[in-house]
Amino acid sequence: MRFRLVPTPAQEQALLDHCSHARFVWNLAIEQHQHWRPGRKNAPGYAEQSRQLTEARREFAWLAAGLQTVQQQALRDFAHAMSNFFAGTHRRPTWRKAGVHEGFRIVGQRGKHWDVRRLSRKAGEVSIPKVGWVRFRWSRPIPEEARSFRVRQDRAGRWHVAFAVIPPPVDKPGAGLVVGIDRGVTVSAALSTGERLSVPGLRVSESDRMRRLQRKLARAKPGSNRRAQVKMAIGRLKARETDRRKDWVEQTSTDLARRFDLIGVEDLRIKNMVRSARGTIDVPGTNVLAKTGLNRSIHAAGWGLLATRLEQKAPGRVEKIDPAYTSQICHACGHCAAGNRESQAVFRCRACGHVDHADVNAAKNIRDIAAGHAVTARGALQPLGGAVSREPQPVLTSG
Repeated sequence: MRFRLVPTPAQEQALLDHCSHARFVWNLAIEQHQHWRPGRKNAPGYAEQSRQLTEARREFAWLAAGLQTVQQQALRDFAHAMSNFFAGTHRRPTWRKAGVHEGFRIVGQRGKHWDVRRLSRKAGEVSIPKVGWVRFRWSRPIPEEARSFRVRQDRAGRWHVAFAVIPPPVDKPGAGLVVGIDRGVTVSAALSTGERLSVPGLRVSESDRMRRLQRKLARAKPGSNRRAQVKMAIGRLKARETDRRKDWVEQTSTDLARRFDLIGVEDLRIKNMVRSARGTIDVPGTNVLAKTGLNRSIHAAGWGLLATRLEQKAPGRVEKIDPAYTSQICHACGHCAAGNRESQAVFRCRACGHVDHADVNAAKNIRDIAAGHAVTARGALQPLGGAVSREPQPVLTSG
């Protein structure tokens, strides 16, 4: 549950100090683990790093002036990140940079280590150690079970506080309806019902301003105040685009979870799809600029975030479907051919002449597979329990 913080200038400086201490401790832990090589002693774990932190706080007054809870929590977060890396579920933790990774976490009992109080219908305050009561925009109640919160500053200079609370899942409607979702670049999410949903991006005037700012940034001298101001303006525009995408994902995922009992989505390997095409010096890539633009469009469409939020809001009701041949199969007759898809938007079956929007046709195939159908080797949709060919069969006569 994230809220917009409104700190005073003095409170903002105190928050930045907490961020810098957490980032310093995190980067030291990164350096210790990068120093490890085969044959050397194991890198120190959380217990040893915590002991070293205590010694460092006794030696350096600027570190001791910070909040020990923030610094120790950074070590706990790093240990958890390394555990996820060794388990193969996450990437290896990397360096944190000033101006990019500004944030820290407070864990403790509410009312003892921190507290929240409401001031008015739209305003509240959160107590942050060594900072005081910081105002935030109260948009919804905060559950009592919240045990931690994270304070973060984005690239646009905005501060947010996020309370760690697991919201309840969306209730199942019980109508027995199934929907298929085909994700694309032009149409962000095409539903088997015929709906075509797209992520709202920047307006035309905002896109023009973004291009002007990017040209101005290219001419600005590195390290100058002008360059910092231009980067902040670009960050505000990008933050606006990101907020619109997240809001669209939240509203769309909630609507789908409330309307349908079963949701079928493509099992896409997004990380593999957005790999760079630059190649190497010996084997350079081809169509690098076009692939870069495609990767940017995939990220802007919010494919991964939509699937993640659907799984969180409708646990056990999201079916991931193999996307193979779903865009080439005719939903009306089951004929599969690459030529069926005439263009990005038009699907015209070469066998029966069925015409539909290409993404909607694929979404219908995904819905049928999620509802309990299978796909034969030729690509035709068949009921489970035995593939039955839809092709015309010769009539056998006796004699």
